Amino acid sequence: MAKTRVASAKSARRSAAAAAGGATSDAKGSINLRIETGTRQLIDDAAAVLGKTRTEFMVESARRQAVDVLLDQRLFTLDPQRYDAFMQALDNPPAPGPKLKALLRRVPAWRT
Repeated sequence: MAKTRVASAKSARRSAAAAAGGATSDAKGSINLRIETGTRQLIDDAAAVLGKTRTEFMVESARRQAVDVLLDQRLFTLDPQRYDAFMQALDNPPAPGPKLKALLRRVPAWRT
């Protein structure tokens, strides 16, 4: 019996396409949110920097995040032996090589 992850990649792509503007209806609805004053001000400030309204900023940000979440979903179908090998590889990654060690020794650009 194959072990699978439940998320459907086809469904995720379909939802992501609709969220990206592929919807065929012009119908609109509303979403009411209760947020702290500081969070609202942060959103308003960010929207103003981009020359957008709060609604435009929030809808675009939420749409972008929703597309990312849906496109990150993948369907894995593996037989038991390959599933066990996959899980073993995730649980026991290889030791860091010389390039990774060198990268980790570097000082990040934001600290120089």
